[in-house]
Amino acid sequence: MRFDPRNSRMLSGAKVAVAMTAIALLAGCANRDSITVGSVPDDYRTNHPIVVSEKEQIVDVPVAMTDKNVTRMQRYVVEGFIANYDRTAMPPVTILTPIGSANEVAANNVAEGLVKLLRKNGVPRGRIAIAAYQADSVETAAPIRVTYVAMSAHTDQCGRWPEDLGDTTENKHYANFGCSYQNNLAAQVANPADLLGPRKPGPIDATRRNIIIGDYRNSLPNGFGEVQY
Repeated sequence: MRFDPRNSRMLSGAKVAVAMTAIALLAGCANRDSITVGSVPDDYRTNHPIVVSEKEQIVDVPVAMTDKNVTRMQRYVVEGFIANYDRTAMPPVTILTPIGSANEVAANNVAEGLVKLLRKNGVPRGRIAIAAYQADSVETAAPIRVTYVAMSAHTDQCGRWPEDLGDTTENKHYANFGCSYQNNLAAQVANPADLLGPRKPGPIDATRRNIIIGDYRNSLPNGFGEVQY
């Protein structure tokens, strides 16, 4: 068979073209990976972090114009509110009564009863203050506001929509994503200090431990981990 140098040049050119195509494809893949990684949205825990800090605890106690003392409903509201009061730190508790409202006299009477109720629930008399605030309207039955400052877990305000929710070209989470979940989690934490670090381990109850291990072993069927003695 006769050797044709033109065929050799054509084959060499074809090899070069295949090699260049492969390099371009690989470069394209690398480019796509870079774009994908760069568009991964931030973690919702980063966008809406749970913060442990001092925060004002507030409850509004409704007062009718005919109330002369603390009613059963008002007692339930205040006792539930003060249940989380830190009796070791003893922060001041402020009772704000309305001025210029239709129930001003009744609110003053109820406020005196709330002082006794707070003392009964472990708040020292020296840590209870009574102040006043201007009611919005004379015709309204303004509530009594009870407040104190305590360490609590919380996150930022939900409901932020700075951009169009339908704009997903960058494949990112929207600004409000995960906010309600973080708020609910923070509200369910009984002790905010648990978010800062683990608690000190308590003593081991050896007797109870042996009972639990024995019950676990007895619940396993033969041949699936039951220890035979």
